[in-house]
Amino acid sequence: MSNYIITIVGRPNVGKSTLFNRIVGKRDAIVDETPGVTRDRHYAFADWAGKFFTLVDTGGYIPKAESIIEKAMREQVQIAISEANLVLFLCDANDGATPFDFEIADILRKANKKVLLVVNKVDNEKKEISAAQFNQLGLGEPFTISALVGRKIGDLLDVLTQDIPKKEKPSTDTRMKIAVIGKPNVGKSSFVNALLGTDKHIVTQIPGTTRDPIDSILKYYGEEILLIDTAGLRRKSKIKENIEFYSVLRTIRSIERCDIAMLLLDAGQGIDKQDLHIVENVVEHKRGILICVNKWDLIEKDENTAKEFEQKIKMMLRVYDFIPVIFISAKTKQRIFKTIEIAKRIFEERNKRIQTSKLNDVILKVIEHHPPSSTSGKEIKIKHIVQVKTSPPVFTFFVNHPELIQQAYIRFLENKIREKFGFEGVPLTLKFKRK
Repeated sequence: MSNYIITIVGRPNVGKSTLFNRIVGKRDAIVDETPGVTRDRHYAFADWAGKFFTLVDTGGYIPKAESIIEKAMREQVQIAISEANLVLFLCDANDGATPFDFEIADILRKANKKVLLVVNKVDNEKKEISAAQFNQLGLGEPFTISALVGRKIGDLLDVLTQDIPKKEKPSTDTRMKIAVIGKPNVGKSSFVNALLGTDKHIVTQIPGTTRDPIDSILKYYGEEILLIDTAGLRRKSKIKENIEFYSVLRTIRSIERCDIAMLLLDAGQGIDKQDLHIVENVVEHKRGILICVNKWDLIEKDENTAKEFEQKIKMMLRVYDFIPVIFISAKTKQRIFKTIEIAKRIFEERNKRIQTSKLNDVILKVIEHHPPSSTSGKEIKIKHIVQVKTSPPVFTFFVNHPELIQQAYIRFLENKIREKFGFEGVPLTLKFKRK
């Protein structure tokens, strides 16, 4: 990301996420009419006329917040402001300058940051004139826009980026990307915070407090790893709010973006059908996967507890028994960095290519001893095998009757490839072509 950081702050529901999405050019932050839906800082890389910067979308700022979430939001906004080179203070033309706006203006003055006052939802001449009332906030002449329709966004970006020097566009990101996923309240944000050694994510005991995925950089022995902390996944049948619906979509998109998915379980709850649904989602996307059993410090155990727990998980996983399992505690930091070592190993396995001659020598011998069953009086002959792709690995089997290969035999061949060549934590694709 760029070193120049622009942070958007303002009261709840003034249009911060709409403006964020308008600038970034994609629907990246959750946008909903419910005040306070953007509860954690959200980062995105953006550019304008060859100038690159990091844009931060913050939760709605409530200066004298009472609830746990509102207090956490306030702290997060204060952190985001402290990181910023420029603060974009967004107000709502429809509401006028409110007492909250005055309080935020006072806080920004004390922060000693460069501030641009922007009044949103100005889509006609009458509102343009009334926007002058925001002068009384004491932050200079307000800049008027309409984020929803895109009015004066180009002019706004000219002003926002005037102090940023032109740079070469960064090269394509080759860092390993890890998505931290799981049901609500299994400790995803606590886990990411423990890895980072910071309190970047809102952490409370209320399920679903991380609604948007947040990207963080973990520097691990000189290597940069991208961590994506996602919203808690919920089954579609249980989604009652638009916000939760968007969160599920965002988590699925996070799976699409990642190389490795770390599925966190709560040791006190074990694994259930919803967790299996998440596993299926990851496997369908052909991403590497690791199961992390969190809160292990709270479990009474003897020398066999971990082994028995792992066996129960493997029984539930069945066809997904290639997924490694590790027992951790985000709270005590027990084995949290071991998860990164395993993720790195899975990443390497996902990028591994088996030499064609070696693949055929080994697997054709297996097929010779355990050939596919004849069907409809037709003998099935597999003649050649090639690994045609890595990341994710894809194997093509050339066969005389590909349509007759049964699912059980495909599973048998996949198990043999794993037995002979590894691929722990990596979904494989086996294709059959006529020859």
